[in-house]
Amino acid sequence: MPYPDAFHKRIPLAGSRRRSYKLGMDDLSTDKSICNKTVTRDEMQALTEPGTLTNCNLEDEDLSKIDLSGWKFELCNLRRTNLAGANLEDTTWKSCRGGFANFTGSNLSDAVFTASDFNNASMKRSTLEGASFERCKLTGVDFSDVKAIDISFKETLLINVKMIGISFRKANLERLDFSQSDLRKCDFRMASFENCSLRETIVDDARFEGADLRGADLGGIRLGDASRFRGATISREQAAQLLSEVGLMVR
Repeated sequence: MPYPDAFHKRIPLAGSRRRSYKLGMDDLSTDKSICNKTVTRDEMQALTEPGTLTNCNLEDEDLSKIDLSGWKFELCNLRRTNLAGANLEDTTWKSCRGGFANFTGSNLSDAVFTASDFNNASMKRSTLEGASFERCKLTGVDFSDVKAIDISFKETLLINVKMIGISFRKANLERLDFSQSDLRKCDFRMASFENCSLRETIVDDARFEGADLRGADLGGIRLGDASRFRGATISREQAAQLLSEVGLMVR
């Protein structure tokens, strides 16, 4: 299925234009907008008011259990950054790269992620109430045991994610690729799917009553597993695809 060009182009890396110097005292005391710098834990803790980090390098940095609420991160490198237990409420993440970042147990309430790549990040036991992800790459992310009331995703790659028990009830799901993901016990009741993929997903004990699946790719779903979509609406073409798995033809 087609996805935004952002998935196929490299998002600029902070590290590719990384400066050799670190923050000075003037930066810490007067400037809430920090650009093109490598930033350490001590320096972040010294910044008492939320600001904006643009094209900054935080790779491998330990930012666990500190208060970063209200901060904006743009074009930043957060690869393998440890944000476990941090307060990240009302944060903004735009065009960032954070592969393998650790958000375990963090507070991401009302956080906004846009056009960012956080592949294989851990968000286990995090709070994602009111959080939104748009045009992001979240391949391999672990969402186990999250608190996720009113979480939203749009035009996002969610391939091979672990997302057990999350509610998408009555949601309008647009251009989401859940391929090969673990969606056990998720609630998709009365949800609508537009240009989405559920190919080869695990949907044991998930609920789809009243869902409109006509805009979803159900490839790889065997007829014996189709009962898991009980109560949902599918198209004639999708029905034919399911029947073809057992050698039956629809004319």
